[in-house]
Amino acid sequence: MEYNVSTLEEWNEIIENKAKDLGLEFYPQEFEIIGFNEMLGYEAYVGMPSKYPHWSYGKAYDKNKTLYSLNMTGLPYEMVINSNPCLAYLMRENTLLLQILTMAHVYGHNDFFANNRLFVEGTNAKSVLEMFKLDAEIIRNYINDPSIGYEKVEKVLDAAHAIRYQIPRVIGIKELSNEEMKERLIFSYNSKKENKGILDTDEEIEFPNISKIPLEPCDDVIGFIIKYSSLEEWEKNILRIVKRETQYFIPQIETKIMNEGWASFWHYNILKSLDLDDGLHFEFLKRHNDVVAPIIGGLNPYYIGFKIFEDIEKRYGREKIFEVRKNERDSSFLRRYLTRELCEELNLFQYSKKSFDYVIKEVSDEEGWKEIRNYLSDTCGVASIPYIRVIDLNRRDLTITLEHYFDGRELELSYAKETLKYVQDLWGHKVKLITKNKDEKIIELVCNEDRNIFIN
Repeated sequence: MEYNVSTLEEWNEIIENKAKDLGLEFYPQEFEIIGFNEMLGYEAYVGMPSKYPHWSYGKAYDKNKTLYSLNMTGLPYEMVINSNPCLAYLMRENTLLLQILTMAHVYGHNDFFANNRLFVEGTNAKSVLEMFKLDAEIIRNYINDPSIGYEKVEKVLDAAHAIRYQIPRVIGIKELSNEEMKERLIFSYNSKKENKGILDTDEEIEFPNISKIPLEPCDDVIGFIIKYSSLEEWEKNILRIVKRETQYFIPQIETKIMNEGWASFWHYNILKSLDLDDGLHFEFLKRHNDVVAPIIGGLNPYYIGFKIFEDIEKRYGREKIFEVRKNERDSSFLRRYLTRELCEELNLFQYSKKSFDYVIKEVSDEEGWKEIRNYLSDTCGVASIPYIRVIDLNRRDLTITLEHYFDGRELELSYAKETLKYVQDLWGHKVKLITKNKDEKIIELVCNEDRNIFIN
C-alpha cells in the first residue's frame, strides 16, 4: 500500500493519542525516515547520530552490510534512542503496516525510557545527544592534533573498549570517597571491639590497614586507572569518555528482555485497539507473530518479555505491569515473574556441553524450572560479562592485582590474556589477574611490561 509522510503523520497522531489513553507516559517523540544503508550505519554506531571514529564501527558496518546483502540477516524495523525528545528511525522500505506497528513499538520504548528507574537514575535523557556529539568532537580534536594523532588515539580506544564494562554496575549508588571508606572501616573496627566482650569471643580483631590502595575491592577498573596511572591527561579524557558512554548503555543491557517485551506488549495492544482494515490487520498479526516468535536453541527477548508481561496483567491487573516496568531490571523481573507455567509454555530448558556433545541438563518440571529461572536471572544483563575488580596496588613496583569474581563460570583464558595486555597498555606496569578454574583451583595470570603473559 502506497503512503507518504502525511500518511505517517496522521497515523502517528492516532497512535500517540491511543498510547496516552492506555496510560503510557513518554517524552516528546520525533521520527526520522531513513534508507537501509543509513540504518546499517546507525546500527554500527549504536544508533547515535554522532559518534567518535573507531575501526570497530567500520568493521561492524561491513559485517552487517555483507550479511544483509547475502540475505543472512535482516535489519531492525526501527531504532530508538533514549533521549528527550526521544529520537527514532524508521526504515523507508517498510510497508505502511510496518511503519504503524513500529511507531507503536517506539512509544512503548519511549515510555520505558522515561519511567524505568535504571534509565531515570542512570541517564540524563535531555543531554545525551549533546554528550555524544561533544565526545566525538573531543576525540576528533585529539586525532587532528599533530602531537597526538590517530594511532595514539586508536591505541587508547582499543584498550578502553576491551575493559569498557569493568565499571560500577549498580545504578543509583553513590561511590564513597577514600575518607568515607576509612571512616566506615574504623567504625566497623570499633563496633567489633565493643561487641567482643558481649559475644565472649577470642577472635583477634586487627585495626584495618587504612593506607592500602584500594581500601576495599574496587569494581571501577577504568576509574582506578584514571586516578592512579601516569597516563597523560588527554588519554585519561578518552577513558572518561568511554566510561560515561558505557554508563549510558548499562540500563539498556540490564533491561533488554523487559524493554523489548514492554514495547511488544504495547504495539500489540495499541494496534489491536485500532480500526485497521482487513489487509492491514492480517499483516499486523503476521508481523507481530514474527517479532515474538520463539527461537529454536536460543532466547528471543521480545517473546519472553511479551509473555511475562501478558501473564502479569492476567494475574495481577494492568496497574501492576506499570509498577513492574518502573521498578525492575531483567534479573529481578525473571526471578519474580517467570513461573513454572511460563517455563513450560515457553519450552525452556538448560543444556551443557560434555566432551563433544551437548546434553539437556534441566527441563521445566517441578524442580528443574527453578534452576532454569535462577540461571537466566543470574546470567542476564551485565552478569553475562566477567566481573573484575582491583584488589591491590603494590607501591614498590606499582604492580596492580585484579581479581575475577568467580561464580562457577570460568574465564576464557585466551580472551583474558589479550584483555590483560590492554590493561597493561593503560597501566604501564605489571598487571596480575587472579581467577579460578572449574575445580576452584587458583590461577594467576601475569602481564609484564613487555606484554608477555605468564600463568602461575
